[in-house]
Amino acid sequence: MGKGVLLSKVLAVMTAVMTVSSVSGMIIMLIIYQREYKLNPPTRPPTANATVPLPTGLPPSMRLPKNLVPQRYDLHLQPLLYTQTTNTTNQTLAFKGSSNISFLCVERTGTIFLHSKDLSLTENTIRVNDVDQGKVIPVSGVTQHMNETNFLEIHLNGELKVGSNYTLFIEFKGVLGDDLAGLYVSKYTEKSTTDRVDDERLLVISRLQPTDARKVFPCFDEPAMKAEFMVTIIHREGTKALSNGYFKESNSVDIDGELWEISTFHQTERMSTYLLAFTVSNFKYTSSHHDRVEIKIHARPQAIEAGQADYASGVTEKMLSFYEVYLGRMYGFKKMDLVAAPDFGGVAMENWGLIMFRESALLYEEGVSSITNQEWIATVVAHELAHQWFGNLVTMKWWNNLWLNEGFATYLSYLGVDHLQPDWNMENLMVLNEIQTAFQVDSLASSHPLSCEENDIQSPSDITEQFDDISYSKGAALLRMLADYISKGSFILGVKKYLDALQYSNADDRDLWEHLQQAVDMNFLKVEEFMYTWTNQMGYPLITINTTTGAVSQQHFLLNQTSTYDLVWHVPIRVRKSGDNPSIVLLKTSGPETKADFRANHNQWVLANLNCVGYYRVNYNPENWARLLDQMETDPQEIPLINRGQLIDDAFNLARAGHVNVTLALSTTRYLRNDTEFVPWEVAIRNFNYFLLMFDRSEVYGPMQAYLRNQVQGLYQHFENVTLASSVPDSHSDQYNQINAVNVACKHGMPACQTMVQELFKIWMLNHTNIIHPNLRYSVYCQAVALGGEEEWEFAWRMFQNATSATEKDKLRYALSCTRKIWLLNRYLEYTLDPDKIRKMDAVSTINYVAENVAGQALAWDFVRAHWTYLSQEYGGGIMSFASLINGVTQRFSTDFELQQLKQLQSAHGKQGLGSASRALEQAIERTQANIQWVKQNKRTVLEWFKGELRRP
Repeated sequence: MGKGVLLSKVLAVMTAVMTVSSVSGMIIMLIIYQREYKLNPPTRPPTANATVPLPTGLPPSMRLPKNLVPQRYDLHLQPLLYTQTTNTTNQTLAFKGSSNISFLCVERTGTIFLHSKDLSLTENTIRVNDVDQGKVIPVSGVTQHMNETNFLEIHLNGELKVGSNYTLFIEFKGVLGDDLAGLYVSKYTEKSTTDRVDDERLLVISRLQPTDARKVFPCFDEPAMKAEFMVTIIHREGTKALSNGYFKESNSVDIDGELWEISTFHQTERMSTYLLAFTVSNFKYTSSHHDRVEIKIHARPQAIEAGQADYASGVTEKMLSFYEVYLGRMYGFKKMDLVAAPDFGGVAMENWGLIMFRESALLYEEGVSSITNQEWIATVVAHELAHQWFGNLVTMKWWNNLWLNEGFATYLSYLGVDHLQPDWNMENLMVLNEIQTAFQVDSLASSHPLSCEENDIQSPSDITEQFDDISYSKGAALLRMLADYISKGSFILGVKKYLDALQYSNADDRDLWEHLQQAVDMNFLKVEEFMYTWTNQMGYPLITINTTTGAVSQQHFLLNQTSTYDLVWHVPIRVRKSGDNPSIVLLKTSGPETKADFRANHNQWVLANLNCVGYYRVNYNPENWARLLDQMETDPQEIPLINRGQLIDDAFNLARAGHVNVTLALSTTRYLRNDTEFVPWEVAIRNFNYFLLMFDRSEVYGPMQAYLRNQVQGLYQHFENVTLASSVPDSHSDQYNQINAVNVACKHGMPACQTMVQELFKIWMLNHTNIIHPNLRYSVYCQAVALGGEEEWEFAWRMFQNATSATEKDKLRYALSCTRKIWLLNRYLEYTLDPDKIRKMDAVSTINYVAENVAGQALAWDFVRAHWTYLSQEYGGGIMSFASLINGVTQRFSTDFELQQLKQLQSAHGKQGLGSASRALEQAIERTQANIQWVKQNKRTVLEWFKGELRRP
């Protein structure tokens, strides 16, 4: 036991010594390691890269992913139909084709997303090639999404790498429909020169804006995904093919025992898919001469032979030269083809190098077309040519900034036509046609900003809704105001910088402000800050001026003031006092602010918004209104012509919104009995149309008709001699006012006018000689049919069917809606469902014409509701058309019962069922609510005012 204890002590001592030694050694080693680590830090060994999985699943929104950038399309199309048919022709309303898309990968992916709609794909022919590596990437599967995304999803057994170039080859087939969208069939009749039956001709035509390129070929169908296009069209022998590019060559080939022509076209510039275009037809053309550009107007052979394309040909050449000088940049293509399509869903489409028009917007026939038709053609051609720079050369990045295309084209079209026809007073017409039009939509709480967030616009129906009066008319109005404020010289200089910097690319509104800022020689003016208040806010301001104190303030103008928005604009106010020079004031607060410019002395009046360059309405204190009205009664020439119209328009709309008494608005029209100028009369007629819509089913209508008949008597007599001689005055504006005189006088029961139109129409019916001047046919036809019966209606229908001029057909189509016979109106509505009687492109406007007629209002509304599903499927694809149908058939709504019907329609179909008409229905509901309230508040006052006026000596 003692030995064991001794050994344990020895062992313990030795263990302690060894432990101390070890710890000491470790400490010493640690100190040495730390010193060496600081002197020579080690290099970390490399670590393996983490494996990042390829993106899978659908994109998070309805937009295409940005991982692939298209560079070029090699596109082959073969429409299979025959343009001329016989009893033995096996007609095929289909097309087939192939597309080889070159694209760059900017984010690695194993899936290709693009757009395809209503196309049958030959999946076993889909090939993806790695151009850089010279190898094929296998396709593992294809998914076509049948929802609103229209996504075509191509799954790969492999990876697309960043910076590498690829091609995607796809074969496809599609249907040549008659829906006026994508690639579709149009038809017309060639009048036989022998005893044979007239021959029907077919043609293929395209309309791809905004999202229908995907119906023709699989593509990256977004405006910022620009590419170059090499197009080849395979078409029947003896037909002519057109596309955007300059014609290259054509060869005849035998395919399955039939002769076909293969037409190839030179490569286009970089452009968006919606601007691509094609036609195959038996059309002929007329040409005009330009220094560098080959201009051709294509149309039905008989229209060309009759010289109906000559006017547009001359306008195109002159307008193109004007824009090249004004914008300081040459048109980018070698050729420009303009095509008059017998069937076209819109008015026109600006496809780069191949512009499409409906016939009435391009063809003018001397002795048949009116001054209105002539001006319309000039304006539409000018609009589409302006798009060659604004929309084609520089394109908006996304549809939320559509106004950069449409607002610019609308604004420039007035400058262009004014250059060609300075005696037409296009500045005044722009105020009437664009500014006052935009005001009506923009005074509703259901309006929308000119520029909205990209994410707010996703689906095709969202996109279609952007094609409205806000994008077109308000966009143009704001550009006009901005050009006036910063000076027209600075404006065009900035616009040139914008075009130079962004050519063949895409832009948003900030790009425009940036380049305009570079041109503005005013450090205190921040263009973006100024314009943001106008483009990113809905609506417009009402400027209220107290001329006694000089106080000025602003508020959001709404027809229904129960809606409140805290909005403030930067408002440039051009103002003049009687006897003084004009001045300009910038109002940037809601106010009131006191300004000497607005303070009047004694009997002096103040007039704001000189020449209506500002996008706002103006209200005054009662004393100033009285002085302005007195000035118009005693010497209206003291007030600029366009401002006489502005005062009437502002007063009527202020009365509708409850800012002034309705009697003030009506009083602005008293002086018209002594005024023969077009602008104030046109404004008054448009505003009285609202009163007619509200009261033509009530006891107010009789006294109102009598008042208008009295007021127009002087105007009718002013033009009576030339009217009875079936002639017109020399002045452009006087010709318009002659039409107004006949319209108002006949519509409101002036015996002399009604006798005149009946006699002229009867001469035509009996002698088959039409001596009615083209300017007056629209009015005379309508009033004669309204005053007549079945015989007059049937005659007008036969003349409509036989007319060879599109403008003449339009006049007769309107006249047929003027009858007061309910059974004829019902028959006419049924005709709109038959494209052989009323072309699809005219169906919506024809229904709206019937709804304008008080006898047809309820018929049209019931017809639309009864056929809603059919109409939405067959006619709802056209830009703006279906929304215009809602607006047209509900414009007279002013009762609680009608409001309930609107809400029932909205509830029954929902947003998805309403599609692009959803916003229009919301606006119709809001407008009807405002009408109901206004009629209840003002009906008695209006009735008493008209009765009182009839008692005046």
